[in-house]
Amino acid sequence: MEDKKIYLLAELTVVPGCLDEVKAILKDVLIPTPQEPGCEALYETERQDDPHKLVFFEVFASAAAHQLHLEQDYTKRLFASLDGKLSGTPTLSNLSAF
Repeated sequence: MEDKKIYLLAELTVVPGCLDEVKAILKDVLIPTPQEPGCEALYETERQDDPHKLVFFEVFASAAAHQLHLEQDYTKRLFASLDGKLSGTPTLSNLSAF
């Protein structure tokens, strides 16, 4: 049976001087996301060797559940609020269970 879950690994590099602000912005989304239907896991971490690199692991029950997450007002506010506070483009990896 094929696994239809969505496994995502995202890495953001925060511009120096913006780390506390970005963490506060992220908190607005990180609190409600695990309560969404179909959100099975959300882990927020930072690299030990570089706290400006924030790493997120997310699991959604389906593509529809992930789409619902992207359509939330707080998710849209997050993306708009991060403009100019990140260094480069975030890295997003779609993973598969084995």
